[in-house]
Amino acid sequence: MTTSPANPREVSDGDSPAPGQPEFSACPLIFDPQCPELPEDVLGGLREQAPVVRITLPGGLPAWMITRFDDVRAGLGDPRLVQSPLSVPGFTGEDPRMAQIRWLGLPERMNQYLLRALLDLDAPDHTRLRKAVAPHFTARRIHALQPRVEQITDRLLSELPGRAAADGSVDFIEEVALPLSITVICEMVGIPEQDRPLWRRWADDLNGLDTDLVRDSAPALVDHVLALIEERRRTPGDDLISAMVTPSPDGEPPLPERDIVTMTMLVTNVGYENTAYFLANGLAALLAHPDQLNLLRDDPALLPSAVTELLRWGGSVPATRPRFAAQDIDLHGTRIRAGEAVVLSLLGANRDRRYHPDADRLDITRYQDAQDDHVALGHGAHFCLGAALVRLETQVLLGALTARFPGLRLAVAPDRLERVHVPGVGRRLTRLPLHL
Repeated sequence: MTTSPANPREVSDGDSPAPGQPEFSACPLIFDPQCPELPEDVLGGLREQAPVVRITLPGGLPAWMITRFDDVRAGLGDPRLVQSPLSVPGFTGEDPRMAQIRWLGLPERMNQYLLRALLDLDAPDHTRLRKAVAPHFTARRIHALQPRVEQITDRLLSELPGRAAADGSVDFIEEVALPLSITVICEMVGIPEQDRPLWRRWADDLNGLDTDLVRDSAPALVDHVLALIEERRRTPGDDLISAMVTPSPDGEPPLPERDIVTMTMLVTNVGYENTAYFLANGLAALLAHPDQLNLLRDDPALLPSAVTELLRWGGSVPATRPRFAAQDIDLHGTRIRAGEAVVLSLLGANRDRRYHPDADRLDITRYQDAQDDHVALGHGAHFCLGAALVRLETQVLLGALTARFPGLRLAVAPDRLERVHVPGVGRRLTRLPLHL
């Protein structure tokens, strides 16, 4: 992470900006249900306002948001920013994430699962857990899934014309994106087919953060995973849960039950919703840019470059979960004090014209000869475990859609697409109506 010159300006809640410094916002911004703007617009405004700004997270936790590409990428790999406040040297107070758990009103037994997900851990625990599941997400193993992903995609697209509403439109999110992503990730994890509608409902409840729904669904989801663990101990299969409940080939013991629960919940929920809504974002972007869609139709070899550009342009995760400063950090004249929460703006960084030439233009040829240089999937030790799976599903689906439906178009103007506020994420597409 870039370090500013000596004598940094210190800023805390309620401080006034120093003369000549940009004013820092105290409003929740993308975390506010009343915010009318799209995440990319809000984050773009923040990025131009200042390299570090003050925000408020759900549950009232104050945090710093880092907004610009070079700083975000450096921050993603900076050992001074830790995932857990318990990793901050000398930390003795209450875990500040408890405020968010109390806000959700969950029973105390849930704390052991909600505070120990892979995304909330630092080395050596993070290293140990990631090593245990990484073999299921290698590029080779994901590539082997391609025939199955193609089969699921072909079935969904074959059924699509029969799903049309009275106006002739079909909802891509409900009929394709969500069923594809939940089927693929549940097969990988080991969720029985008959239970997948339940898992989809639980995941929707948890990701929507409606406190009443979360209070019911989170404990039910944990209990279901515990039952699956017992079943796989008796009858293991070729899935992620089975791999976690049995010793590894190199002699490592099975993961503790608590870690198996958190890993199963994390992989399934993230692999389901984030993938589905990225598929929707990507297709909506292409349909709103007919010149780019025509390029892809004319040259399917552009699919890998197109997926990379769509990730940069509109990934479904606009910002990281809060990290915590393990020591005082001086960044561009702002002092982030040890123990304070820090959020890294992924989507804001990816649209930063200081780094990406013509950053607000969608260009599916951008990555034909260039290495990925976006942060939509993270960077460093916490780089997205399912990155190869996201790319596979997107390439297969976009390739099949453009080949099967040459007249594919939006059923409404791009600025009339329906969106809903998701706490901590911003406004997310609820429907993507298409004419085939």
